[in-house]
Amino acid sequence: MRMQENFSGCRVLSYCVMSNHIHILLEVPPMPEGGISDAVLLKRLSAVWSEGAVEQVARELAGAREEGDAELAAVIHARFTYRMHNLSEYMKTVLHRFSCWFNRTHSRTGTLWEERFKSVIVESGVAARTMAAYIDLNPVRAGKVEDPAEYRWSSYGEAVGGGGKGNGKKAREGLVRACMGHKGAGFDAARWKEDSRIYRRALGLALGRKTSNFKFQTSSKRKTSVTKNEAEMLASEDNETVLPDLGMAKMLRMRVRYFTDGAVIGSKEFVNEAFAGARESFTERRKDGARRMRGSGKAAAGTLWSMRDLRVGV
Repeated sequence: MRMQENFSGCRVLSYCVMSNHIHILLEVPPMPEGGISDAVLLKRLSAVWSEGAVEQVARELAGAREEGDAELAAVIHARFTYRMHNLSEYMKTVLHRFSCWFNRTHSRTGTLWEERFKSVIVESGVAARTMAAYIDLNPVRAGKVEDPAEYRWSSYGEAVGGGGKGNGKKAREGLVRACMGHKGAGFDAARWKEDSRIYRRALGLALGRKTSNFKFQTSSKRKTSVTKNEAEMLASEDNETVLPDLGMAKMLRMRVRYFTDGAVIGSKEFVNEAFAGARESFTERRKDGARRMRGSGKAAAGTLWSMRDLRVGV
């Protein structure tokens, strides 16, 4: 996942690897106008190729540049860039490489994944933050852990626990972007200390910073013990829960089919804009795109909207 992130130019905001499926919240920026430089191309190739293979491409590019053959250089770039900044290519490669590793490790052959991956377009802001939290809460919903920080193979677990290199920087960058990208935040791990409080609230947690004025409270509604500091208690003194709207916290601990099958999730304006851009894909009877969330997603109704009006399994 990280190798393909470094190669493709796509960025992982949130993820969770479960025993039989994975969830990834992915930002897919457009290819820079005019393409990428030779140096950037070679750097990206080094994320997935051997040093010798990258050197061979470097020699080809150098030769084309020395001869002033811009067309040949463009052809060399095109051999690789068609796989960059592309959701389908990113997922295809991740799933294929995982299948190869799994089959080799377990002495098996054949396909591994049951069906093609599903994708949902998510608006930045509340929708992205909620989707990221929903993904990180997968192991909690499955009953594997009580606290998402205890699950190693997730973005929140990596951000808190440190990850493979011991600092969790990649995960923290992604979660900061998911939480505050709509406010102009980039992939800035330095903002984690501040923005993690916002994310904990989205998760329905109250794991405050270490201070001398911790208070321990048990919420009978959640039936779990949570730790709050005074700042968090003051921010939620109305009902002594992390979120003023307890319904949103409860919602994220249930399976919400809109988050996998809703097609587009976001504000009413965002969903309607996406609908207008794909108007030819719908019948004339369909006048607008935004549909109010129901069932297990009812707590988000009026805040988040779905492109699909789901009626079964919601």
